[in-house]
Amino acid sequence: MPCEAKHRVLILYGSQKGQAQAVAEGIAAEAADHGLVAEVSCLSQHEEYKLERESTPVVFVVSTTGDGEPPDTTVKFVKSIKRRTLASDHYQHLHYALLALGDTNYANFCNCGKSIDRRLQELGANHFYATGHADDGIGLELVLDPWIEGVWDAIKRAISKMASITRDTPLQENLGDVAKENPGLTSPPHVELDRLSLADNQASVGTGDSADSKLTVAGVPSTDTPKLMPAAAQTDQAGEDHAVSEPSLTRSLPPLSQCSLNVPAMPPPYLEVTLLPGDTEEEAHPTMMTYMPGDSFDVLCPNRASEVDALLQRLGLQHQRHHRVQIAVLSFHGTSPISSPCSTCSRGAWKSEVFPRSAHKRRLQELCSKQGSADYNGFIRDPSLCLEELLDTFPSCTPPLSLLIEHLPKLQPRPYSAASSSLRHPGRLLFVFNVVQLPACCGRPRCREGLCSGWLADLVAPALESPGGPAPLPKIHVNMRPVGSFRAPSDPAVPLIMVGPGTGVAPFIGFLQQREIERRDNPDAVFGETWLFFGCRHKEQDYLFR
Repeated sequence: MPCEAKHRVLILYGSQKGQAQAVAEGIAAEAADHGLVAEVSCLSQHEEYKLERESTPVVFVVSTTGDGEPPDTTVKFVKSIKRRTLASDHYQHLHYALLALGDTNYANFCNCGKSIDRRLQELGANHFYATGHADDGIGLELVLDPWIEGVWDAIKRAISKMASITRDTPLQENLGDVAKENPGLTSPPHVELDRLSLADNQASVGTGDSADSKLTVAGVPSTDTPKLMPAAAQTDQAGEDHAVSEPSLTRSLPPLSQCSLNVPAMPPPYLEVTLLPGDTEEEAHPTMMTYMPGDSFDVLCPNRASEVDALLQRLGLQHQRHHRVQIAVLSFHGTSPISSPCSTCSRGAWKSEVFPRSAHKRRLQELCSKQGSADYNGFIRDPSLCLEELLDTFPSCTPPLSLLIEHLPKLQPRPYSAASSSLRHPGRLLFVFNVVQLPACCGRPRCREGLCSGWLADLVAPALESPGGPAPLPKIHVNMRPVGSFRAPSDPAVPLIMVGPGTGVAPFIGFLQQREIERRDNPDAVFGETWLFFGCRHKEQDYLFR
């Protein structure tokens, strides 16, 4: 019996730090389960796809960086579709869905995704599924998970519609907007929080494959389900009974504490982790960097030594701290991204291990579940709890090293602006940073410094304590970011107004130094007025350039 050919779907992503790429690859990994073949390409890989001739559904996953700017991998694509010479029906054959990633803590939320979406519409392209706008400020998964869940049926409907087109029927009439026939898809997925009821006990069915995740089946509790205690009977980590008036990181309240949970099943492990004797320290080789005022660069920071030591102690690996970690993808798995955005699936890593205390296990299952998303955001995501703090809070949780490596995201480089001009400081690059302070909270008994800024503060502390002394200069790894358009006017006669509160004043220091040297070297040139407006909250702490 001949095999039925699988339909194809094209997935294109634009990513700055790997998040959109991980989402796109995650969507592609699910395609086979829905009878589809997915092709994944970065928007910068123009040779891999041709939208002008694309005859299958296209899914875009696009992030936004900086002040609403497109990722570096997306800049050329955005410029290409914004050409004014393109006709209004240039993409009338194209049927697409778009998932935009952004963060409402920054201006111009999902601006890149919105700009691409708007321009594709102007060029005649057709939606087959509603655009999703996922907010990293409250949790990408709140939009990402339901959006992905619904996109598969929309893709199949779009394929069916596209296949039914007759040669004599205009594209725009027959291929129109598939979403019009599916009212449920005409607006972004709606997610309701904190509206659980005890009826969930009868309606919810565990989605996991293991006994850990099957809390109920058709409303019947499984034999290994932890006993659900009333709120007043729950105990704290010291084992003392007490009345609970409000939820915390370690305790929940009804209805969450009594409802059945939809805990995602853990995928099978795909990495083989081996510890080999031998030091991994590598000598850094400094190189000269060329830059202009307005340029920025990435600082590559390590985890703090104290946190690494604490984690090794917890995992029983303190005697192997100088071993090399060899990682290999298991042969029976396809390629998988080692880092991915935090979704309910990756949060599920916490629930797969053996817990001596069932109360810890139940609470972690709640935080991993869809029903516990609000608690997860309130007690883990918003206060930015780190791995060490979570392990301290749940001492019976003992994840193996291989599981942590699979699910923990890689450290992202931290961008900083150059606060100097190479004309004023040849061979040197100056930058400014504030030490981020994360206040104590539930799960964090004491204040903690930000990872990169705290590490930088540790590096410069000896020089600050003994100014002018023989303190050695610290070495850090940096990468210059692609040249952008943030530049002072090339014509010095053009007046310049700069506004930079706080550390935002940093790039303008480079502008001022550059103009100062240019004035000195060109005494007969005409220079426009230069104004800098800046401010800070604490004069004694933040007034850096007096």
